[in-house]
Amino acid sequence: MTTEKELKWTKQRKHVREILETAEMPLTAGQIFAKLPTEEQEHYALSTIYRILAAFEEHQLVNKSTWMGDQTVTYEWNFGEHKHFAVCLDCHKRIALEHCPIALLPFRKHAEEFTITDHKLELYGYCKDCNKLHQAEEH
Repeated sequence: MTTEKELKWTKQRKHVREILETAEMPLTAGQIFAKLPTEEQEHYALSTIYRILAAFEEHQLVNKSTWMGDQTVTYEWNFGEHKHFAVCLDCHKRIALEHCPIALLPFRKHAEEFTITDHKLELYGYCKDCNKLHQAEEH
């Protein structure tokens, strides 16, 4: 694995990193492109954003997620925190879970057969605001 310091930090990579570091939610490549300063957009192509994200993913600098249902791919900066999320199917709000549920599962008895090196968990449903809308539509 290459470290962050070994990655060449071009102006374009720095722009994408800044956007991801300040984003409140994971972003698609198109959303990242749209957040570039207007004067910089002419120096980019969407394919450039995808190449930058692929390099970031290879160096484990971003977390990549695929939304259930429409297969939309989003990216968020990897701050090194271990998190799991509940994801709203309507508004795509991500709500961080307080604890890692993997610790509660009985994997210890299988430790000789299988070693967990990493994991990711996303629960899908509706946030309280979207759930109210769904309930109102049903009545």
